[in-house]
Amino acid sequence: MKNQSVTNNLDWMSVIIYGLVVVMGWLNIYSSSLSTVENSVVFDLGTFYGRQLMFILFTIPLIFMTLAVDGKFYEKFSVILYGVALLALAGLFVFGKTVKGQANWYSFGGFGIQPAEFAKAATALALAKYLSDVQVNLKDTHRQMQALGIIFLPMLLIAPHDPGSALIYTIFMVVLYREGLPPWYLWTGFIAAALFMLALIFEPWVVILIGLAGIAFMYMKTRLVDRNLIASGIVLVLISGFVFSVDYVFDNVFKQHHRDRFNILLGKEVDMRGIGYNTNQSEIAIGSGGWFGKGFLEGTQTKGGFVPEQHTDYIFTTVGEEWGFLGSLVVIALFLGLIFRIIYLAERQKTKFSRVYGYCVASILFMHFFVNIAMVVGIFPTIGVPLPFFSYGGSGLWGFTILLFIFLKMDANKVNEW
Repeated sequence: MKNQSVTNNLDWMSVIIYGLVVVMGWLNIYSSSLSTVENSVVFDLGTFYGRQLMFILFTIPLIFMTLAVDGKFYEKFSVILYGVALLALAGLFVFGKTVKGQANWYSFGGFGIQPAEFAKAATALALAKYLSDVQVNLKDTHRQMQALGIIFLPMLLIAPHDPGSALIYTIFMVVLYREGLPPWYLWTGFIAAALFMLALIFEPWVVILIGLAGIAFMYMKTRLVDRNLIASGIVLVLISGFVFSVDYVFDNVFKQHHRDRFNILLGKEVDMRGIGYNTNQSEIAIGSGGWFGKGFLEGTQTKGGFVPEQHTDYIFTTVGEEWGFLGSLVVIALFLGLIFRIIYLAERQKTKFSRVYGYCVASILFMHFFVNIAMVVGIFPTIGVPLPFFSYGGSGLWGFTILLFIFLKMDANKVNEW
């Protein structure tokens, strides 16, 4: 039985939500950057909103091209696309252009491309291809290492230039868990993150006592730790070594601006004119919006240009100030609606490849959404993660669009189940 046309089978709910988010993002970019220019027009390419409108217009043929490609192409050539992405990331060490201290761009005249934004889709395709192999069982340690290698290779290439973008790749662990990865991997990650933060706040011996209490609880009440005193002792030794290494890593591996951002988050430093300025102004802008906001183009913090990078990483502050709490809820609901819609579509896929890829798409969008919002409201360090489809930038918009519409193409290719 042949598939119906793509337009007939395309999930229009996802497309409509995508369109709404893109339009709302442009409106907020327009508002946040309007105060920096005078007597300009909407299509003025000398403005952020003018260039973003151009990026959006270029997205239309990009969508058609993505949907025009046969769905099997993405599976058949996933490894090649992944290899090209790795080469593009590696090339940044030699040919990358430095922008704001990060050499994560290729420059072609006055036009720039950020390969890390496209590498997410390539990595998702490669991971889906690997996990869809009937021989792959994630209970096998060898298979686990291979799957983790697919994730960590682009992370290692991205991290020196853009640690924030590298962090996004950790969300693929959730996809692996969905496909059978033992849960202790996730527990280890969560516990390590918690211990790291605790070690920055308390003395090492206090954190070790907390760890010991946790081991005792799991030993007595749960099955997460086998009732083996030797194994429990080894775990305690590993925790102790990790805790005592945190200060060294923090002082010698992290860069100064990373240390400053963690210290601001933990309340160790109050630098509202320096490293903490962005977050402080962001919180002021969002808080001043109240329930219903000050109105479109009426935000005083926005018009005054008090929030740096408001058109990119801090775009959500414009939503909070001008659209208020209710407007912010609408934006959050749209993002969550799109993410849950993708998960729903992923679960009804007929092939493991498209299901795994769908979960990759949902996970990446969620990670960006969660980290960006948490960063803007001051509960996460500033790490430069954009809000998908919303923040200014051609590479980000195109990368997320390709990521999403590859999956919608896969979904449209299967026989309609309704």
